[in-house]
Amino acid sequence: MARQIDTSKDPKPTAERIEPLARRVLTGDIILPEFQRPFVWKRKQIIDLVDSIYRNYPIGSMLLWESRQELASKRSIADLEVGERSASYPVNYLLDGQQRLSTICGVLYWEPGDPKSVWNVIFDLKIQKFSHIDHVEDLPPHQVPLRRLVDPADYFRRLASVDDQQIKKTADLLFNRFKDYQVPLVTLGDMSINDVAPVFERINSTGTRLTIYDLMRAATWSPEFDLGKTIENVKRSLTAKKFQELDNKTFLRSLAAAAGGDFSSASIDALRDLTRGKLVDAAEQTKQAADRAADFLTTQIGAPRAEALPYANQFAFLCEVFRTLPHPNGAQLRKLVQWFWLTTLSGYFSGWDSGQMTIDTRTIRNFAAGKVSELNVPAALPSANLWEVKPFRANSAVSKMLALMLAHSGPLDLMNGQKIDTDKSLSWSNDKEYHHFFPQAYLTRKKISSSKSNVVGNIILLSSMSNIKIRDTAPSEYLNEIIAREGRERLVERMKSNLVPEQALEPALRDDYEEFLKVRANYIHEVAKARAGVNKTVNTDPVEIDDTDEDPSE
Repeated sequence: MARQIDTSKDPKPTAERIEPLARRVLTGDIILPEFQRPFVWKRKQIIDLVDSIYRNYPIGSMLLWESRQELASKRSIADLEVGERSASYPVNYLLDGQQRLSTICGVLYWEPGDPKSVWNVIFDLKIQKFSHIDHVEDLPPHQVPLRRLVDPADYFRRLASVDDQQIKKTADLLFNRFKDYQVPLVTLGDMSINDVAPVFERINSTGTRLTIYDLMRAATWSPEFDLGKTIENVKRSLTAKKFQELDNKTFLRSLAAAAGGDFSSASIDALRDLTRGKLVDAAEQTKQAADRAADFLTTQIGAPRAEALPYANQFAFLCEVFRTLPHPNGAQLRKLVQWFWLTTLSGYFSGWDSGQMTIDTRTIRNFAAGKVSELNVPAALPSANLWEVKPFRANSAVSKMLALMLAHSGPLDLMNGQKIDTDKSLSWSNDKEYHHFFPQAYLTRKKISSSKSNVVGNIILLSSMSNIKIRDTAPSEYLNEIIAREGRERLVERMKSNLVPEQALEPALRDDYEEFLKVRANYIHEVAKARAGVNKTVNTDPVEIDDTDEDPSE
């Protein structure tokens, strides 16, 4: 017998006239969840929308979620108070269409107050054009405030003195368009809060992503606890340490672990089942742990800001470490440092899934309790050619690892020996401090593509002035100039401060890019392994690393 398919939660498309739809919002039948962003449309967008309705152009569908979830909701829309929400469930949450529906509510139901309000919109029947005005009195009959459209008797009474038949015809058209215009309305069934996010991302017409943070902010809200304010409070405490720019999901993972779960989406979702007291306590623990994690990264790793961190999830992991182990001893700190470099070199966090999150949470707690002395990282290491093939870019964990290692080495400018401002370079606000040992323009002239020239192994820290001097010069030319002016020993010292070994000088003086890159890549790799506490004789298998600084799909 064929298996029955449950279609009760399938999206239900309908069509609804805009005025009743607006009334459903104002009476509390359609609810705006607290996670919806504020109204952000400009005046032109408001005019464009009402003009589209008048011309009977499509304005896109709107998306409702019929749900039994009790989420925090907004108490006003378009400066208008909304009615009390239904005491029974399910209710209709508006997921997509807030800006459009706010506009419709605002222009139709605005009650005169501030004459400069964005909702003070008229339609000129003579020129058939919508516009904003800055007054509400003494309007000629052919200039119709859109708020008159919701009261047919008042609307037509004010037009009674108009004799021009064309104006009357236009007035009838305006009234009928706003009375009869229908919007496609798609209603999602009572699915779980996790299932709604991907549906929203595929269906929504505005391109605004509904994240798990948005959903959980609404799902956990109460007068005693606001997730949004809680995470903003954590971020504020990190501002002086320059780690406030980490994404909200990183802090959600930390909060979920602090509340007794792990870092996974399932544990994040479980936050809504906790008491307010438990949430408040977990939030305070997260705040204190985040401060300690930022201090560790700054002092022990040399990462002075969030932008320098190879993987955002490293911060979530460290928060749980410093929550459970606020004051690690010297041996534990050394293990934490090695863990950082090892997870970066191996690309461990590029594929961090829920299974690994559960295991890592258990490992952290055992480490804090002294049951284990290592933070195990079950990941194979890449081979040294990683540094030869990975492109240098701001969102690359491999690029950030090189930058952090360079900062540790106290890099000196090759041309003049001055110290490089590594704090500036680690901000990643631009890449003006990062330059190619073999200039890209020179390599282009030699028919070497940018995919082979703009690799991590060809990058050093160099002042902009020195870079201008070098420009597209062959390495043999500018390096021999330095040797002639200041001696080989000085040059070797400056190269080494940029993690370029003396063995790489000879191929560079021959303009042998391929050999230079191989020698330098092997050297960087040995430095990276030493920082990670990996024995130099360890066998490394080639591993493909997705090293962009992004959250895994989990």
